[in-house]
Amino acid sequence: MPSTRVRVFVEKVPLPVRPAFRREFLDFERGIRMGGLEPHERITQILKHALVQRHGCDFLIDKWGRGRYWQWICWIARPNLAAKPISGGITFSCAKFFISLERDERTLEAGIQIERAYVSRGRRRPDEVYAAEDWDFYRLVEGLRKGTPLAAELARLVTKEGFSLHVGGSESGARTFRGRRWGGVAAVCRACRKIPDDSWGWFQAYYAIPEKELREMDGGEIVATVLAIFGEVAPLANLVMTEPYLKMG
Repeated sequence: MPSTRVRVFVEKVPLPVRPAFRREFLDFERGIRMGGLEPHERITQILKHALVQRHGCDFLIDKWGRGRYWQWICWIARPNLAAKPISGGITFSCAKFFISLERDERTLEAGIQIERAYVSRGRRRPDEVYAAEDWDFYRLVEGLRKGTPLAAELARLVTKEGFSLHVGGSESGARTFRGRRWGGVAAVCRACRKIPDDSWGWFQAYYAIPEKELREMDGGEIVATVLAIFGEVAPLANLVMTEPYLKMG
């Protein structure tokens, strides 16, 4: 939740040696291990280095968790944040690549997340974050219409690539859309619009890797798989960001 997430704006750290992420760093009871590791062992820096090389722009790292193990980690394209005239200092306003270790489902989820903060209808609390019109979430909702490039991209991810879509709110029920009977963009749009103004909300398009499959992969294969998933959702990210900052092809 926003009140417990800890922001860590990690600057670009070049990997001094070959990446050495290990499968054992994914612990379903504690989270994704980050503490006590060298930069070339941390999945944050390994994925950031790859994203910078791939897309030619810097990425900020944000996370949810404390101590040696983190539950949720994301990578935010810095140019997209800098381009926002109202929300340029608020990372929540930006679409982001993410990974999350889900204890109950026993899966590693990877994909894209797009958030919406509280919507102000009057007086604002100084200690809260409020959504503004330049947030990527609103471009997402605008594109959730039949016949749009966004609709076509979501249909491809869900029906052809095995992705799931999730819409949730901190004070409302969640909806997950997957499979050939996923319901289409109209159903996703309704779910996004139903997030109450006094609730924090989010949309995710993700691919879930089961624990059984993870056990059969080494660290390098896990990193490669996550990067492939990021590649699949990059066109979606370009459709909701201020400008299409990610390189395709």
